[in-house]
Amino acid sequence: MGRHDIDISDSPEELRRFERRLIADVDALERMIEMDVFEKGITRIGLEQEFFLIDEHGRPAPRAMEVLDALGGDGSVYQTELALFNIEVALPPHELTGDCFSRLEATLRRELGTIRAAAHKHGTDVLAIGILPTLGWEHLTLDNMTPSPRYAALNRRVTAMRQGEFRIHIRGTDILHATHDNVLLEAFNTSFQLHLQVTPQDFAKTYNAMQVATSLAIAASGNSPLLLGHRLWEETRIALFRQSVDTRTDPELRRGSRPRVFFGDEWVKSSVLDLVQDDAARFRVVLPVDDGEPMPGDVLDKGGIPNLSALALHNGTIYRWNRPCYGVVDGVPHLRIENRPLPAGPTAVDSMANAAYLYGLTYGLMSEYGDVAERMAFHDCKANFYNAASTGLRAALHWLDGRNHAADELILYTMPLASKGLRDLGVDEADVNRLLDLVSDRVSSGQTGARWMIDGYNRMRTVVPQDEALQAVVLDYLDGQKSGRPVHEWDRMEMPSRDLRRSSYMRVGQIMSKDLITVREEDTVTLAEAMMRWEGIRHVPVENAKGELVGMFTLVDVVNALRKSDVDNAELAIGDIMHRDPVTVTPETSTLDAIKLMREHKLSALPVVNADKLEGILTDSDFLVVAGRLLEP
Repeated sequence: MGRHDIDISDSPEELRRFERRLIADVDALERMIEMDVFEKGITRIGLEQEFFLIDEHGRPAPRAMEVLDALGGDGSVYQTELALFNIEVALPPHELTGDCFSRLEATLRRELGTIRAAAHKHGTDVLAIGILPTLGWEHLTLDNMTPSPRYAALNRRVTAMRQGEFRIHIRGTDILHATHDNVLLEAFNTSFQLHLQVTPQDFAKTYNAMQVATSLAIAASGNSPLLLGHRLWEETRIALFRQSVDTRTDPELRRGSRPRVFFGDEWVKSSVLDLVQDDAARFRVVLPVDDGEPMPGDVLDKGGIPNLSALALHNGTIYRWNRPCYGVVDGVPHLRIENRPLPAGPTAVDSMANAAYLYGLTYGLMSEYGDVAERMAFHDCKANFYNAASTGLRAALHWLDGRNHAADELILYTMPLASKGLRDLGVDEADVNRLLDLVSDRVSSGQTGARWMIDGYNRMRTVVPQDEALQAVVLDYLDGQKSGRPVHEWDRMEMPSRDLRRSSYMRVGQIMSKDLITVREEDTVTLAEAMMRWEGIRHVPVENAKGELVGMFTLVDVVNALRKSDVDNAELAIGDIMHRDPVTVTPETSTLDAIKLMREHKLSALPVVNADKLEGILTDSDFLVVAGRLLEP
């Protein structure tokens, strides 16, 4: 969570003032480590859980402000996120020992019930899932951004830094290649963020061990395989988040400059300062805010503990997957490692099992090997992370023994190590066995949340259209989450468990054809005739080099032109026969309105555009498919 009650200035003077404060905060942190003032002798864990708000059809519902109001507006527990269809809950820290996991799980279940009850008052529900499959491009408008000065400034400054559109390219079973002009794609990700309190003396070896453990934990917990109708990575959030807030300019990209979302480039050698100083040096300030606090050095000189608010704010705009954090509680400072890669969901018990495995393996590695940096090259650790995110349990991972192993086999092999790590921390035997057995059973069955979604989606796509299949995935997933059973025990999806026909054909974007064949004005009519004959199509949009629609023509137009032409057919251009300024609709146009337009203008096809860019085409043939589906019952 971040501060929202901030006044952000874009003036160069404020930027320079903030940079001075940031440097002073980093220097103060170094001084505090030398003074040995940090809390020690206790290990705590805490967590933040992000959710999607969804409507009755399983689509995003931008009602966060109303739901928060129903929750009583307690900003210390519930908070908004970047988009109005997200909400977050923060649980208080627990000492990492005894029955801490059971208590956190019970609290998470209770909070989920509380948020769900508040959401129901506004006709919505709440879902813990890495990426909501029913999200579409239409949800990326700034109308869906939470009204907060922090978010408005973040969007303004990040897009200015990028100096162009954000480019998304993710290759999985399908390939997603697109551009976008704001940071709302970041809001398509929801996570289960874990915080581990560590001492400055143990920071380096703990951080390094967690870097190694994270790859195995993410392979076992993939829950984000579907994005904008594309089947991509087992944990697509890892690729999407990195690209959705990438502020690097084209020259910086060519130089290989570091993105703001990253795993790391090397092991931590000495202390948290390795990370903090490097980040302050490499990343430009996004949110320059002067909160009027005294300089941190002055606070230390007077025997106080500074808040290091400039460092915290800057750190909040740099997204290491394992991120160092500083905090002060009751006047006592502490350091934390925030683990960000694990996805939200599928259930509270799945999430707690993932946390238990991550922490158990982290401490087991330290117990068995000391500093893992001495046993593995960092580039292998980094490769593990992205391999695990992309292919999950099927990934090939490098291990400390110098060999490659299948991820599922390696996870099961490291279970005794994770068990030892938890037992050494004093975690109750019952929790150790219950939670690690759950991870083992999930891995042995091969059914992570990602696998459950993809397998069901693939089966349903053979019998129902895409939008109906995506809705079915979300609503069946919601049923599974409400059952409380871990995901490896969920029944597989065969067919939609409820009739979704009506809700699947309400908007043009749900039924339009996206697999388009287009031409340019300068293309020949002869080529167009051959294309239409080969592909069996009757309507072809004409677009320019920018992807903007400039005209339409039909097979009848082509036949008439070729019949009447008094010039060589090879010279007759599409621009000579196309209909300019055609009637268009958007993906959000209602299906009934589209039908009325087609009747009114006697059309058999409508091009679908968004911000002048061609996105699809709606033809009378598409309505035959809709009619067939609606008449089936």
